Amino acid sequence: MKTINPKAQQRDVEVLSNKKVGAYHHIVLAVGDLAIATRPGNFVAISVGDAMSNTILRRAFAIYRASDRGQYGGTIELVVAPHGLGSRWLCARQIHDRVNIVAPLGTSFGIPTEPVNALLVGGGYGAAPLFGLAEVLKSQGSRVDMILGASVAGKIYAPLEGKRSVNTTTLTTEDGSTGIKGRVTDVMPALIEKHKSEIIYSCGPMAMLNAVNQIAEQFQLMHQCAVEESMACGIGVCMTCVIPLKGDDGLVRMSRSCIDGPVVDGSAVIWGSDRTVPEGTLGK
Repeated sequence: MKTINPKAQQRDVEVLSNKKVGAYHHIVLAVGDLAIATRPGNFVAISVGDAMSNTILRRAFAIYRASDRGQYGGTIELVVAPHGLGSRWLCARQIHDRVNIVAPLGTSFGIPTEPVNALLVGGGYGAAPLFGLAEVLKSQGSRVDMILGASVAGKIYAPLEGKRSVNTTTLTTEDGSTGIKGRVTDVMPALIEKHKSEIIYSCGPMAMLNAVNQIAEQFQLMHQCAVEESMACGIGVCMTCVIPLKGDDGLVRMSRSCIDGPVVDGSAVIWGSDRTVPEGTLGK
């Protein structure tokens, strides 16, 4: 059984920047040497609310980018949608405020040892980890093509610096307000054939990941995805984020996405389980 990321630490860190970018907030935290151990796909668990708050549980946020350079030393960047109580609290933080974090947590994306043609597929703000991944892949000589989709234009997070880390960017929106009208999966087959994609990486809602995985299987491509499940603790204790995964031995186990994920092999996920325990799962 896996345990918490051995490089994770709990620290009080300073908010260096908090800027509203469209529907989201781009937040930069000074984390010192924690940035060195952070990889694309890792996440951070943040204590939200003050000492008198009834918001007890931490909130998990995907890490957009980590850097161990610059005038502030190590930093991690987050892209946060102010939807719930915890995310709204975080988005209200001011420069020089301090927050308590545990990072880096979870599994990261696997990076090929040789240059490849990679297709990165993201939905909404869930696409944030793909930008750091694109930088790593591009620095190692890989071709990187990215598809970003959302229901409306305002929900696509596509900063200019991210576009510079890829060869091509394709945008899709369900209402046609920007890019191609439709979903990310509508354009995937043509782009896979055009760019001769060899591996797919994806982040976003579970329904989107399921659809992306079906196309990956159709083209017989490896698919690494960062699953989205609610995480109450982020360190494998509470068991609220379990998903059914098929192991190398062929057995299906209810696995903790905060420990065994969030990055998993798309072909190992029992898609469509809708937070239930599928028949044939070990122990059922």
